[in-house]
Formats: sequence, structure tokens, C-alpha cells
Amino acid sequence: MKFGDYPKAGSLDGVAGFRDYMKTLGLDMPCDDIVASGPDSPLGAPLEFEGLSIGHRLGMQPMEGWDCELDGRPSENTKRRWQRFGLSGTKLIWGGEACAVRFDGRANPKQLYMADHTQSGIAELREILIKAHKDVTGDDRGLVIGLQLTHSGRFCKPNDNTRFESIIAYHHPLLDKKFGYPADRPVISDDEIKRLIEDFVITAKRAQQCGYDFVDIKHCHGYLGHEFLSAVTRPGPYGGSLENRTRFLREIVEGIRAEAPGLRIGVRLSAIDTVPFKPDPASSVPGALGPGIPDEHSLPYIYAFGANPENPLEYDLTEPIAFLEVLRKLDIRLVNVTIASPYYNPHYIRPALYPPSDGYHPPEDPFVGVMRHLAVVRDLKKAFPDFCIMGSGYTYLQEFFPNVAQAVVRQGWVDVVGLGRMILAYPELPLDILTGRGVQKKRLCRTFSDCTTAPRNGIVSGCYPLDAFYKKSPEFKQLAAVKKPAKSA
Repeated sequence: MKFGDYPKAGSLDGVAGFRDYMKTLGLDMPCDDIVASGPDSPLGAPLEFEGLSIGHRLGMQPMEGWDCELDGRPSENTKRRWQRFGLSGTKLIWGGEACAVRFDGRANPKQLYMADHTQSGIAELREILIKAHKDVTGDDRGLVIGLQLTHSGRFCKPNDNTRFESIIAYHHPLLDKKFGYPADRPVISDDEIKRLIEDFVITAKRAQQCGYDFVDIKHCHGYLGHEFLSAVTRPGPYGGSLENRTRFLREIVEGIRAEAPGLRIGVRLSAIDTVPFKPDPASSVPGALGPGIPDEHSLPYIYAFGANPENPLEYDLTEPIAFLEVLRKLDIRLVNVTIASPYYNPHYIRPALYPPSDGYHPPEDPFVGVMRHLAVVRDLKKAFPDFCIMGSGYTYLQEFFPNVAQAVVRQGWVDVVGLGRMILAYPELPLDILTGRGVQKKRLCRTFSDCTTAPRNGIVSGCYPLDAFYKKSPEFKQLAAVKKPAKSA
């Protein structure tokens, strides 16, 4: 199949047509004929896990909007988004959104940031979510809410959305060049790492004071925690061996357990990675984004956690499995599995037909990308049946999402199915599924990637095609202007 010929989900002839198309792609993707409703259904069944009671099997991914106040406090846009998280009726709220543990660790100048002056606002976000949840479900039984703690590392932009102020764990030959990190600029020192660990611990303690049920120590998407996992060339106690590359996490956990006893800890993990991709410069469409191709690299490629060094386009779960064994020893079995990074291989993390403005057109049918997510989670769940694992990457399934989600839960591939950008477009979707009301197809996210293109260009994130709140906003015209170069001729 040639680039650009991928059929849209809505063009497939029902579940039978979906299954037939999966066969043509060689994908063994589970898909149930009929989606059941109610508490006895696979998706409606509660999950009891280590004293937690999670009300059903649909969860909410961290969904930041790049729209807080410049001092890190939630804005009205932030509060509206958290209210919609509550209106979704999802029961496992994984982190809400990324909350920076210190000012210079923010991914953008309007990222949520925990400090003395922001703590009450971050507590309010939780209260807003709970109230909205009660409004649509009647109570907050089975509702579990976390806060995702982060330092953006290589992708820090705390003061200016157009300028990286990177803090890196090691020099990466491709990413340094791609994102303009000079070879003579130092990496974060061991002493600075120890101070950063203290910031994570302080933030976790504040999250506990705000009432959050758990904190997520973010290890995904190319941010600092994730970058440590591939820091094989870094000397000293935080690089080289896997034991050293997990020291950052282990010392954070040790500090949280000492300073915030009783606070649960989870980890959102990019379980696999690959080389950075770029638009094919030989694309036959002048002035438009070409299909993605891997950046030039030498072998062995040792810079991607969870990839085969001899062929980094293939994933290898050897080290991710060893990482989950580290989590077991830390008594952490609450894990949210994602993959790769939106900054350098977005077709892995967010399978989509339409690219963000800084991306490329998909080099594979996006359903292949969905299956990659499902297969990685399936294999990790099989290796760790006692873990509570939440999966990612489902949005591109669109009208077939409920059928596939039910099937993977029913077959034991995953414990909780995580929804992200789909909720921006259609917050009532989970309750429509669980109550048997049926899916409103016109409200489904069609992966136009506006929610990514907007923040990449300094505009607040949201669903501009389907949410009238954003469609009628002044930012709508700004977004339309920046999208033009990405369109095919």
C-alpha cells in the first residue's frame, strides 16, 4: 500500500469489515462483536488491587493543555479540562496532567508547577474533578486520582515556547543535533540530580497534602526520567548499568516513602523506543510534510530503551522486563505503559492519519501502530500478571474502540484501558459505552492532531475541530494558519 492510501476507520464496513482489514495488515487484533454494558461487563467490572478499588476498566491518561498561568497556577482553561475529566466518568485518573517539580523543569511556560503559591490551585483541580464525577455518576466510589510528577529534561521550555532550555542526562548523537544541544554544554551533574530528587520528594508530599491517591514518577516520552533509562554512556552512579540507570527512580521512591508515608506510587513508562524519525526529504509533494523515515544512525544503536541495538526499528522487551522487576522490588505494581516520544517519533506514541505540524505523514498504517501498543502491553502483562497495567494508544480505533477495548480486557491483555485525546473531543464516551447508550460517531476524535500542533506553536491545546469552546476561540485562526504548511498538495 502506497503512502497516503490508508483507509479511514469510518470507511470500514462494521466490525466484520474491521476484522477483514486487520487480516490484510497481518494484525491479530482482538475485536468483540457486541459490547456489553453494566457492572458485569468486561469494561464495567471493578478492579480490586492492593487495597485500591477501581470502579471499572476505563481510565484517563494525563492530558496537559499548555494553558496554566505563567506562574504555574491552573487557569480557567485548566479547570475546565479537569472538570471534563470528571464528566468522563473514568475511574482511574492517571496523573491528571504533568506537574513540574520545579520551575526550570517545565515543558512550556504555561505548564502546571507545584510550589507554595500553586498548591491550593492544584488541590482545587482534584476537587473540581470529583464534583463533576459525582454529578454524572452519583458518587465517587471507585474513583482513584493521581498526579503526574515530571521534569522535562531535554524538552524544557520554562520561559519561552520557541526556545529549549534543555537539561540532559547524557549526550545523544541524534537528539543533540535535532534539538540544538551543543556538544560542549554539560549534562546534569550528580549533585544536581540529588537536588532534583529532593524536588520530586517535596512535590510528592504536597500532592499527598492535596488529597491525591498516588503520584506518577514519569518515565516516558523522552523526558528526563525516561532519558535516564537509556543513559548507557553516562559515567558515574546514574549511568551505564541498568542498576545505575534506575538509581534516579529508586532514590526518588526512597525519599517519598520516608517523607510521605502511605502515598501510593505509580510509573508511566515508555516501554519501548526507536530512532528519531523525520519527513522524507525526497517526498514528491513540494512544500508539504513527507512520510516519516528513520534518521541516519550507526549500529549498534544503544540510545533507545527497549529497542534491539542491532536493529532499533525492532523492539526488545529484555530491559523493560528487567525494569518492571526493579519496580516489583520497590513494591510498585501500578504501571501505565506507553511507548516512544511525541517529539521524535510521534507515529509510535500517537497513531494518527494526520500529522502534527512538526511531524511527518505516517510511514505505516496507523492501525499497525495501535497493534504495537497492544502487543507490548499484552507481553508485559503476561510477564507480570500481579501488576495493574494501564494501556495507551487506542484513539485511532475510533468507532471500533469499544469492541477492541472490551476484547483486550476480556482476554487479560490489560487491566485498564487508557483514553487521552479522545476525551478532549468527547468526554461522555466512557459513560456512553458503560451504560449501553452507544457511541456518538460524529463526536469521535479523527486524529487531526490539532491538540498537538497547537501547543507546538505556543497555542493552548484542545479539540479545535469538535469542541465549540476552542472552535470559537481566537486561537482557532492562529491554528489554521500554522497548519497550512503541513497539508498535502
